[in-house]
Amino acid sequence: MTRWLPPVLGALLLIIGAVWTLQGANLLGGSFMSGSRMWLVIGLVVLIAGVALLSRSLRGRRTRR
Repeated sequence: MTRWLPPVLGALLLIIGAVWTLQGANLLGGSFMSGSRMWLVIGLVVLIAGVALLSRSLRGRRTRR
């Protein structure tokens, strides 16, 4: 059960981080986050964390086989 959790969590963080980054950069409107530099930075941090978690979990999966 725990094998699928890190890649799914990483993908979820990646998607959420991308949306927040686009909203913070005012490329995706319709929210209180649109055009806010704070949400741009938060989105980038979450996006990088998602990429790191996803790549680490997939790399670990390849070495365990």
